[in-house]
Amino acid sequence: MEQPRISIVINSFNQSKYLEQTILSVLEQDYPNFEILLVDGESTDGSQDIIKKYGKRFTWWVSEPDQGQADGINKGLRRASGVIVAWLNSDDYYLPNTLQRVAAAYTENPDASIWYGDVVAVDENGKPFHNIPCARYELTDLMKFKIINQPAVFMNGQALRQSGYLDPTYHYLLDHHLWLRIAARGPMHCSPVIWAAGRYHANA
Repeated sequence: MEQPRISIVINSFNQSKYLEQTILSVLEQDYPNFEILLVDGESTDGSQDIIKKYGKRFTWWVSEPDQGQADGINKGLRRASGVIVAWLNSDDYYLPNTLQRVAAAYTENPDASIWYGDVVAVDENGKPFHNIPCARYELTDLMKFKIINQPAVFMNGQALRQSGYLDPTYHYLLDHHLWLRIAARGPMHCSPVIWAAGRYHANA
């Protein structure tokens, strides 16, 4: 049985200190069917050298000015071909075997609109300091501003396209706004396993 295709959009702007770890956390996944689409907002800190180093392993990448975070991420999301789609900010990263676990969650719950897991919070040096567990939420929970953690969120590609991507008029809670629209199209599935690391630092 062919594994579902997973599209990962990496969103980057002047985060060269962390970018390579983020890229490698995807490239080194033990999973046979994924693509990377990298969107850089024309960084000036050496990020483009890192991007070009791995560029042949990306399905698509661009480094150009954008109209903000949502606009940049949407450039990648609109090109994503996966049954499952996610985005990863360039200072966060996936843990080993995450894509295998996401695919298993999809196989067990193919009608879900969103699959999400736990996140470990790390500092600027990658030192863990807090685990953020997922909870079993429904749309009504999201409407009460109960939060799911973006680095460990994977979206149903069809539901994402039908929901219209990120709203560029939002600068805060833009991910939560998208989750609300996607979750209106099907149930969400929580896997209580750490899928991603979210980095907390002064320049986040």
